[in-house]
Amino acid sequence: MLKDIKGIIFDYGGTIDTNSVHWSEVLWEGYQDQAIPVNKEEFRNSYVFAERALAKTPYIKPEHNFLDLLMIKCDLETQDLVQRQVWTVSEDERVSKSQGVARYCYDYVLRVLKNSRPVIEQLSVHYPLVLVSNFYGNIHTILKDFNLEYFKDVIESAVVGVRKPDPRIFQLGVDALRENIGLDDDNLKNSEVLVVGDSFSKDIVPADSIGCKTIWIKGKGWGDEVVDESVPSVVVTNIAELCDIMLK
Repeated sequence: MLKDIKGIIFDYGGTIDTNSVHWSEVLWEGYQDQAIPVNKEEFRNSYVFAERALAKTPYIKPEHNFLDLLMIKCDLETQDLVQRQVWTVSEDERVSKSQGVARYCYDYVLRVLKNSRPVIEQLSVHYPLVLVSNFYGNIHTILKDFNLEYFKDVIESAVVGVRKPDPRIFQLGVDALRENIGLDDDNLKNSEVLVVGDSFSKDIVPADSIGCKTIWIKGKGWGDEVVDESVPSVVVTNIAELCDIMLK
């Protein structure tokens, strides 16, 4: 099924950095580690608040690394919890625990990358890789920070003005593959491009809609996503499985 693949598009957040654990779940682990006394529903409300704030306001600058990003994200979340009077705490303690969550999550990613980075590196030897990500404008800094500079090109939502699940962002990824390996539409068909992602609705469905093959890394999602496992070309549960599938 995947023998004719000529290039691979990867998602970043939730795929490479957490191995298909939704970022809300990673952050929630951090909240529990720091003993922040809020329930999961209230946390999730603040998580959504922060994500929307980051999408509307350029808090994240191109030079921010991933720890910087996490510090800003957690600060927005915990400020919202206090403002909604869900968490009564001194400002010094709020800041301390917020930064503790950020560091917990950063260390979490460093552990996951010990598993995912070698996969990306090995695949890059055999296939041209492009990254397609809903991100904040600093993905190049993140890739450098984490020694993940294996991609021929990066399509970042904050830069191109298109966000998943819009299929156009994946078409931009396919076009980038064509340009970077010197092929045209006749020599690199959409069906010869593989898209790897953790989100069924934001990665797999839109990529499938433009004719790409897909590998869904099925893990711990947001919790309310309706899926049809007949849509992905392949379903795995760990990014490490990709080498066995693609390099046999």
